[in-house]
Amino acid sequence: MYTVRTLGFIGDQREHAQQSAEPADQRPSKAGRLNLRVTERQDHLIRRAAAALDKSVTEFVLESVALEAERVLAEQRWFMLSEAEWTRFHELLNQPLPADDQRLRRLLSERRQIDLSDL
Repeated sequence: MYTVRTLGFIGDQREHAQQSAEPADQRPSKAGRLNLRVTERQDHLIRRAAAALDKSVTEFVLESVALEAERVLAEQRWFMLSEAEWTRFHELLNQPLPADDQRLRRLLSERRQIDLSDL
């Protein structure tokens, strides 16, 4: 059984002190808010790691999460192949499609929206 705690980002004093040192017109606007529920162990671990890097909890969490989000999204868009794998992939792409492949017909008939806004 875990004790669940709320990890708050707003009250981080170091972050507030750092932000107040910057002119207001140079700080990026922050319209969103994330609230996380964490165990006591997670809270302690995150705070220790943030302190080890001399970052606020907010900075540490946001940077870590953003890096992981970029990695996940890149894996959905990019893949690496050896020369042999690329050759085989290219061969498969150039093969004629079977005329009676119902699964492929269904797939190609579906309309899907692809998010290209971050490219």
